[in-house]
Amino acid sequence: MFKIQTLNKISSHGLSLLPHDNYEYASEIVNPDAALVRSFNMLDMDLPLSMKAIARAGAGVNNIPIAKCSERGIVVFNTPGANANAVKELVLMGLIIASRRAYQGIAWAKSLIGKGDAVPKLIEDGKSNFDGPEIKGKKLGVVGLGAIGVMVANDAEALGMEVSGYDPFLSVDSAWGLSRTVKKALSLDSLIAESDYITLHTPLNDKTKGMINKDKLALMKKGVRILNFARGGLVNNKDLEEAIKQGVIAAYVTDFPDEELLKMDNVIPIPHLGASTPESEENCAVMAVEQLKDFLEYGNIKNSVNFPECIMPPSGQKRIIIANKNIPNMIGQITPVLAEKKINIAEMLNKSKGDYAYNIIDIDNNVSDELVGKLRKIEGVVMVRVI
Repeated sequence: MFKIQTLNKISSHGLSLLPHDNYEYASEIVNPDAALVRSFNMLDMDLPLSMKAIARAGAGVNNIPIAKCSERGIVVFNTPGANANAVKELVLMGLIIASRRAYQGIAWAKSLIGKGDAVPKLIEDGKSNFDGPEIKGKKLGVVGLGAIGVMVANDAEALGMEVSGYDPFLSVDSAWGLSRTVKKALSLDSLIAESDYITLHTPLNDKTKGMINKDKLALMKKGVRILNFARGGLVNNKDLEEAIKQGVIAAYVTDFPDEELLKMDNVIPIPHLGASTPESEENCAVMAVEQLKDFLEYGNIKNSVNFPECIMPPSGQKRIIIANKNIPNMIGQITPVLAEKKINIAEMLNKSKGDYAYNIIDIDNNVSDELVGKLRKIEGVVMVRVI
């Protein structure tokens, strides 16, 4: 029986995948094997010794103590792409409202409450203040071609836009999903310089923080419209404000407003609605639960932020999974322990990611507590499980 602690409300569609004969889940549970979480802050949480995995129903994991989990051999999962369609739809809406000034027009129209019979004429007289260009035939630059970026590029092209994309780390899966007619930008600078609209879909890290700054803004066409549904820190606010004042930026649509942005003209602030759909919550929950189940029952890892992807069909009577620091001669220390106990390895998979490695070892023998204890004593081993 596996025990799962739900640290946030998790969609019932996801939880329904946990059969009651093998799983118990609750918000308060003793000695949980794993946790399901959305936005709950785990950074200062005492992680139980029984904890083997944490599954985040969403992409961001800044509420989870990744380093501490890695040291303990706790596998942390997220669900990249599960909310991609929800974000894509909001980006498409952002393209329209950045152009047609409907957001400002609606606010103005609401301000006419109390004008009575004069409203229709006021509307007709004032509508010219809110005209804006169509997006058809305009150039869209997509920065970052992950799950969301690919969907935005394809659908924007279907709406008649001329789309270019830039991603130096484009994955094979993303390349397969990208429309053949989406152009590949030679560089970020060339994409920025040629685009009428720019939409950001990159992660926030030390390299990308403030990537849209005065130097990049200086390359842009006058009247460019920028959309940011990725992370707030990608754009330097002060440099953005100056570019707005100079007329370089016609509109900045962001899903990550702060007080500084709320005070700026031509900024359209959206209250972080990217994944706020029932479908998105269900998709994230289902994906998180499926990954958690596959790990707990078979030791397989997919979409972990701290350990490598490692998937192998069962081929023996028992399965030993071992997580260790990614240092030399770990396999050379593990296999002799098995050989000493006359353990025959039916199949083995070893993968590494950053500072850690992960092993799946299928065997045709039973495993004693003594053997498990010897494996755990190997310097560099952070987790051993037998399935």
